[in-house]
Amino acid sequence: MTRLFLTTALVMGLAVPALAAKPAEGEKLAEKQELNYWLLDALKSLDPHKNTDREGSDVLRQLFEGLLNEDETGAMVPGVAETWEISPDKKTYVFHLRDAKWSNGDPVKAGDFVYGWRRLVDPATASEYAWFMELMNVENASAIVKGEKKPDELGIKAIDDKTLEVKLTTPTPYLLKTLAHPSTFPVLQKVVEAEGDNWTQPGKLVSNGAYKLDSHDLGVQAVLSRNENYWDNANTVLNTVRFITVNDQNIGLTRYLAGELDWMDRTPAGQFPRLQKEYPDQAVSVPDACSYAYLFNLSDKGPAALKDLRVRQALSYAVDRDIIVDKVLQGGQKPAYWWTHWAVEGFEAPDIEMAKWTQAERVEKAKALLAEAGYGPDKPLKVTIQYNTADDHKKLAVAVQQFWKQIGVQVELANYEWKVHTDRLQNQDFEVARYAWCADYNEPSTFVDYFRTGGYNNGKFSNADYDKALEEAKTAADPAPLYKKAEEILIGNMALVPVYHYAKPMMVKPDLRGWPKANVMNDWYAKDMYRVAQ
Repeated sequence: MTRLFLTTALVMGLAVPALAAKPAEGEKLAEKQELNYWLLDALKSLDPHKNTDREGSDVLRQLFEGLLNEDETGAMVPGVAETWEISPDKKTYVFHLRDAKWSNGDPVKAGDFVYGWRRLVDPATASEYAWFMELMNVENASAIVKGEKKPDELGIKAIDDKTLEVKLTTPTPYLLKTLAHPSTFPVLQKVVEAEGDNWTQPGKLVSNGAYKLDSHDLGVQAVLSRNENYWDNANTVLNTVRFITVNDQNIGLTRYLAGELDWMDRTPAGQFPRLQKEYPDQAVSVPDACSYAYLFNLSDKGPAALKDLRVRQALSYAVDRDIIVDKVLQGGQKPAYWWTHWAVEGFEAPDIEMAKWTQAERVEKAKALLAEAGYGPDKPLKVTIQYNTADDHKKLAVAVQQFWKQIGVQVELANYEWKVHTDRLQNQDFEVARYAWCADYNEPSTFVDYFRTGGYNNGKFSNADYDKALEEAKTAADPAPLYKKAEEILIGNMALVPVYHYAKPMMVKPDLRGWPKANVMNDWYAKDMYRVAQ
């Protein structure tokens, strides 16, 4: 096999050790090794193949482990896979699994990944992330998702219990980066099939990560404790991780300052400058690979007015992004005139004309476009902005309402709880909706693929040239110019109103060590953290 496969990846797998919590010289561990982490919304699902949100991924990363993990800089390091090899044509990957166990003591086998990946693409699972296997270019994934082939025809097989083979339809340079995503995690077949939809409940869920699920009170908290069967449990320090749901960020901050929370990864809008002055050893802002936008519903269910490009352009031009980031948010965010986050590896900023204009110029052009489209004092444009419950989202929606009022648009605001909001998005039951996308891996395709025809794409934007650019990027020696072209098409057709690129202004207790300060993905593993004595 060595002769048939490139060895560079194998060497990398051997050279980069899996991470663990390693106190620095002179640091004394605190007696109490626990972490209380803030969640804004209730967890929608603890099923790796049905979760769709960032907060759910934060929990799943502690409970389960995929083939690879990320280190504190976002680089890929061994997870369940100890080493791997890539064929000369870069379309076949072979992963060699370490001796790992499930929380019930069963060995983790290659077949567990086969079952998990097939389950993801199986239409019977109804996973909203089935498309992720298509993005990974796993052989037959697209045909299976469409119901044209059976799940057991997916390009993955267990050569033996410790050897996993993955076949791709085309070379995919970012393939390894996708393997820390929760949708690629294994699940234990006998548990899922025995328990059905209840398999993720406390007492039933069997996990292979550093932690196991002790309890879950929906919308209140989920409590995790160390999984004594985890392969690297000896090097895990934190004993308990609590995910505590507080829907109001201001109340969350109050609870943090009262010592009830140890890590709040999004401070309330506008408060970060004050917190930095008052708590310089706890307030920190880092780039975060997410982008905030307002989606237009371009589906058949969407309003006729939004089918007019001039209307969409006017609405986008009128949003004063500088006011939003400098006056409302004040946490290190950057104005957005395109979709992909500026800090994502390999991203080249597109040439977007409106980014060069002053805000006054944008407003004048917006008024002219609306007039051209037939709207004015006697026939005002009316739209509804939908957003999910959170003080920051409300502040931004109110600000945008005022920006649009300045160009003669009448705006109604509609607030829904998170699950209702996402359900309405997925069913195209909205006109304009607040949205954010966080990278699934550190490469531009994770953003631009969202708007691909047939992609996640809740607004149902569709453009043949856009799709062609993304298809060509899959095999391009340098895909960056094609991603750049896709961004220009996206904004040229104004499929959305990009608002800002995230930063994470957060509060972290000074005795918590090992959290990733230099990972733009902001993916974290409690197994790599510890508390020091103060």
